[in-house]
Amino acid sequence: MKSVFLITLGIIIGVWIAWPGILIPKNWKCFRNIINKSVNDKISLKAVLAVSPSYILNGKSINNSSKIRLVSDACFR
Repeated sequence: MKSVFLITLGIIIGVWIAWPGILIPKNWKCFRNIINKSVNDKISLKAVLAVSPSYILNGKSINNSSKIRLVSDACFR
């Protein structure tokens, strides 16, 4: 039980360190707006600027976890 608590605490602290704005409700609205607009192909400039140039230049296809990471970086940092 102690190890489950420590692992959970480590994950929570790690996510908070990576994305300090994750606790702010305004940032969650940004996250939802980008997701909703991307469904309709109306992606915001903030999300486009968050994309690493290596994805664009190398032509790598972006999987779902990378998409979530990119949008999270755009909104929660």
